[in-house]
Amino acid sequence: VQLVESGGGSVPAGGSLRLSCTVSGDTDNPYCMGWFRQAPGQAREGVARIDSTGRAGYADSVKGRFVISRDNAKNTLDLQMTNLNPEDTAMYYCAARKDVWCMWSRLRGADSWGQGTQVVVSS
Repeated sequence: VQLVESGGGSVPAGGSLRLSCTVSGDTDNPYCMGWFRQAPGQAREGVARIDSTGRAGYADSVKGRFVISRDNAKNTLDLQMTNLNPEDTAMYYCAARKDVWCMWSRLRGADSWGQGTQVVVSS
């Protein structure tokens, strides 16, 4: 599948952003999907993931602030981010893996990655 992210930008601390990922290609199979982020000089980390049934998982650092959702009919994946803080500043990537088991250890080996969208949170 091909993934294209949108929705990044610059916001002050406490602000909100909504990221979207448009999915095209072979979408008939069950996919585990998620959002990762990478700040300069740091490793890429998982932020939120969601399986084909809608079951979601989150990194501890974003629980209660971020919500991941998917629309299988529209082939979109969203990440609603609220109460953002400067530590959330990073490039955010959409990822997809053809897999019924939706776990971080498997999604890190995603079949497809988007090009990334930048999120900057100022203090």
